Amino acid sequence: MIRLSGQITWFIDLTKQATRTEKVFKMNLRGKAKFLIGQVVKHRFYPFRGIIFDVDPTFSNSEEWWESIPKETRPRKDQPFYHLLAENEMTSYIAYVSEQNLLEDESGGPINHPDIGHYFSKYEKGCYILKPENSH
Repeated sequence: MIRLSGQITWFIDLTKQATRTEKVFKMNLRGKAKFLIGQVVKHRFYPFRGIIFDVDPTFSNSEEWWESIPKETRPRKDQPFYHLLAENEMTSYIAYVSEQNLLEDESGGPINHPDIGHYFSKYEKGCYILKPENSH
């Protein structure tokens, strides 16, 4: 566990997640990405939480998706966007969320998404450990 800027706890397993974690960790050091692969987060406004399984340094989805968001709540494109295995009280799904709309989830509970086993090997100390075959 590494604490940066006194605000956010970063969970890094350098032996199991070296490539992906180093990529995101380097982005953190440059001030780009706030969250890590395997970290549990929650949405700032909507009642869902999820596990980060990928991150884009800037917006990397379709213009159609972008324009489907109401202008008054549309996030900036020049920030990291995270791919989440998300869940709410009713269902599980994949979410694509801007960094400005995510918060660290401090509940400490695991996520029950059916695709967890595809990406992660285990849940340890509040963080999911990425399977080695999913590192790139």
